[in-house]
Amino acid sequence: MLTRTYTLLTVLLVTSLNATAIPAPLGPMTPKYTSSRIIYRDPTSNIHNGNLGHDPRSYSHSKHKTDPHHRYSHTVYKRPKLPYHANLDFGDHDEDGPEVLSSHSGLIPTSKPKRIRGRDMEMNYANAPPPQPVREDYGAPLLWPQNVPLEEQNLDLLSPPSTDLGKVDNFKWPFALSHNRLTKGGWARQQNEKQLPIAKDLAAVNMRLKAGAIREMHWHATDEWAYVLKGSLRVSVLAPGGKNEGVEYVADVNEGDLWYFPADDPRSIQAKDTLPEGAEFLLIFDAGRFDENDTFLLTDWFAYVPKDVLAKNFGTYPDTTLFDHIPRRELYILPSNPPPKDINKDRVVPNPTDPEYFFTYPLSKVEPVKYLGGTIKIADSRNFEIAKKIAVAEVCVDVGGMRELHWHPTQPEWTFILSGKARITLFAAQSNVATYDFFPGDVAYIPPSFGHYIENIGDEPLKFLEVLKTDVFQDISLRQWLAPTPREVVKAHLGFDSEFIDSFPKEKEKLVAGK
Repeated sequence: MLTRTYTLLTVLLVTSLNATAIPAPLGPMTPKYTSSRIIYRDPTSNIHNGNLGHDPRSYSHSKHKTDPHHRYSHTVYKRPKLPYHANLDFGDHDEDGPEVLSSHSGLIPTSKPKRIRGRDMEMNYANAPPPQPVREDYGAPLLWPQNVPLEEQNLDLLSPPSTDLGKVDNFKWPFALSHNRLTKGGWARQQNEKQLPIAKDLAAVNMRLKAGAIREMHWHATDEWAYVLKGSLRVSVLAPGGKNEGVEYVADVNEGDLWYFPADDPRSIQAKDTLPEGAEFLLIFDAGRFDENDTFLLTDWFAYVPKDVLAKNFGTYPDTTLFDHIPRRELYILPSNPPPKDINKDRVVPNPTDPEYFFTYPLSKVEPVKYLGGTIKIADSRNFEIAKKIAVAEVCVDVGGMRELHWHPTQPEWTFILSGKARITLFAAQSNVATYDFFPGDVAYIPPSFGHYIENIGDEPLKFLEVLKTDVFQDISLRQWLAPTPREVVKAHLGFDSEFIDSFPKEKEKLVAGK
């Protein structure tokens, strides 16, 4: 009896280790469990007839005659075998390279597709198997204990798409992994090039202030751009020069609003009690090496100036008793009473009247531009004059839609996921491609010129900030580039027919619909 029990357990173990999928009925939009992800079938495709249906990555010259939408067929190809001494890195390191989807690549067709890839869905069912690094006959199940929650948030790393090749530096950082500095007035955590080495040009701080709490009076050696995540704040900054020299700018900012403080301009930030909990916001700095702990703080400076020097500076010398209570160390974030509701009570002098010195911008009140796949708001030096080094697009992508394939000339991009779930793929040239999955609170850093897209893979709208280190927001659309290019040139490269090329939009469409 004991021998039979061991035999049965052995069979079950071997079966589970060799299984590549759990059978399940497949119908329109019906989830299918695989060992690495859940996929679904598109009811509009021809997959039920044994065909792959539409794949936007590849086309042939012949159309499906029965398809009123002129979907294009495609064939799956594999690279020919290469000699072992070939100095090429295909990413999956098998002897014949990864499968490639193309109808005009001149590669050798296989008899059947290696993989049918639908939209990845989060595996959050109680009885679902843990994700595994398996894709068809590639990979193998893990034998060691897994960090399942982390792997479920990174399915495209655990089991990369077959189109991921070569080497791309990590471009994802979750704020959840950043060290948090806690104080009685709130907290702060940061991301810079120490956490994300690829982020050479931009760094960020996520800060929380209780109602009334103050981010100590300070200044930075870099420009500071901010976005209010929740609540309301009162900010103040000293105008640096010109006809507004010595004028203090005081303003309130609410959820979705911005402020911009140039380098070395002294400022303060205080949470209002509009929400009982206070406020939370993002700070972006125009240097990847920026460190929040290197800030020039008011109390830190006072603590290391001799009292007689302070007395001379403030006109009380030889009396130094007024400085006996100066804090002996920095306050950083300190609790305090909420500011008065009437902002004029906090304005010792009138605000500057020159728009060049308007340090805040009410992005929350801007009407978004609508596209088929969602909406976008843009703030840069054209409508927020003082923002000379940082521009932003607040993007909302409908379910199934995506930020179109594009790149930014000379401008690094720092992206923050506000809500929803995203997939981002970077093209770094020379067959170097990588895909990552993103959740709220995650940061993506995209170097200049890298081609990419941002896809909504969740079941709710995807909202994110697309922050660029530039004075004017710019991008180059892949579709818009192809549309005015001579047809024969496009045909020679991609094999598209004239009708399909003519369907490319002549005007830039930053977002595309997924349905």
